[in-house]
Amino acid sequence: MQHEEVYKKLKFNITYTRKMQGLTQMSLAEKVGISRTHMSNIEAPNGDTSPSLEVLISIANALEIPIAKLFDFRD
Repeated sequence: MQHEEVYKKLKFNITYTRKMQGLTQMSLAEKVGISRTHMSNIEAPNGDTSPSLEVLISIANALEIPIAKLFDFRD
Protein backbone atom coordinates (compact mmCIF):
# COMPACT_ATOMS: atom_id res chain seq x y z
CA MET A 1 0.00 0.00 0.00
CA GLN A 2 1.31 3.41 -0.91
CA HIS A 3 1.72 5.82 2.04
CA GLU A 4 1.53 3.00 4.58
CA GLU A 5 3.15 5.03 7.38
CA VAL A 6 0.66 7.87 6.96
CA TYR A 7 -2.25 5.44 7.22
CA LYS A 8 -0.77 3.82 10.34
CA LYS A 9 -0.42 7.21 12.04
CA LEU A 10 -3.93 8.24 11.00
CA LYS A 11 -5.37 4.98 12.33
CA PHE A 12 -3.45 5.43 15.59
CA ASN A 13 -4.81 8.97 16.01
CA ILE A 14 -8.39 7.80 15.46
CA THR A 15 -7.99 4.96 17.95
CA TYR A 16 -6.18 7.09 20.52
CA THR A 17 -8.72 9.91 20.39
CA ARG A 18 -11.63 7.49 20.60
CA LYS A 19 -10.17 5.77 23.65
CA MET A 20 -9.29 9.07 25.34
CA GLN A 21 -12.95 10.04 25.00
CA GLY A 22 -14.04 6.73 26.53
CA LEU A 23 -15.81 5.57 23.39
CA THR A 24 -16.02 2.01 22.13
CA GLN A 25 -15.63 1.17 18.47
CA MET A 26 -19.35 0.41 18.44
CA SER A 27 -20.38 3.76 19.89
CA LEU A 28 -18.12 5.69 17.50
CA ALA A 29 -19.33 3.61 14.56
CA GLU A 30 -22.93 4.42 15.48
CA LYS A 31 -22.14 8.15 15.64
CA VAL A 32 -20.40 7.96 12.26
CA GLY A 33 -23.10 5.82 10.66
CA ILE A 34 -20.92 2.83 9.76
CA SER A 35 -20.73 -0.74 11.05
CA ARG A 36 -18.52 -1.69 13.97
CA THR A 37 -16.67 -4.03 11.62
CA HIS A 38 -15.89 -1.15 9.27
CA MET A 39 -14.71 0.95 12.24
CA SER A 40 -12.51 -1.94 13.37
CA ASN A 41 -11.04 -2.26 9.87
CA ILE A 42 -10.34 1.48 9.75
CA GLU A 43 -8.47 1.33 13.07
CA ALA A 44 -6.55 -1.89 12.34
CA PRO A 45 -2.90 -0.76 12.20
CA ASN A 46 -1.86 -3.36 9.64
CA GLY A 47 -5.15 -3.49 7.78
CA ASP A 48 -5.58 -2.33 4.24
CA THR A 49 -8.83 -0.39 4.75
CA SER A 50 -8.36 3.27 3.93
CA PRO A 51 -11.30 5.44 4.96
CA SER A 52 -12.89 7.82 2.49
CA LEU A 53 -12.72 11.55 3.08
CA GLU A 54 -16.45 11.45 3.84
CA VAL A 55 -15.90 8.90 6.62
CA LEU A 56 -12.89 10.81 8.00
CA ILE A 57 -14.96 13.99 8.21
CA SER A 58 -17.73 12.04 9.96
CA ILE A 59 -15.23 10.54 12.42
CA ALA A 60 -13.79 13.97 13.24
CA ASN A 61 -17.30 15.37 13.70
CA ALA A 62 -18.31 12.45 15.94
CA LEU A 63 -15.16 12.97 18.03
CA GLU A 64 -15.86 16.73 18.05
CA ILE A 65 -12.37 17.57 16.83
CA PRO A 66 -11.05 19.39 13.78
CA ILE A 67 -10.22 16.93 11.01
CA ALA A 68 -6.67 18.34 10.98
CA LYS A 69 -6.13 16.80 14.43
CA LEU A 70 -6.42 13.34 12.88
CA PHE A 71 -3.47 14.26 10.67
CA ASP A 72 -1.30 15.67 13.45
CA PHE A 73 1.61 13.23 13.30
CA ARG A 74 4.06 14.80 15.72
CA ASP A 75 6.66 12.28 16.78
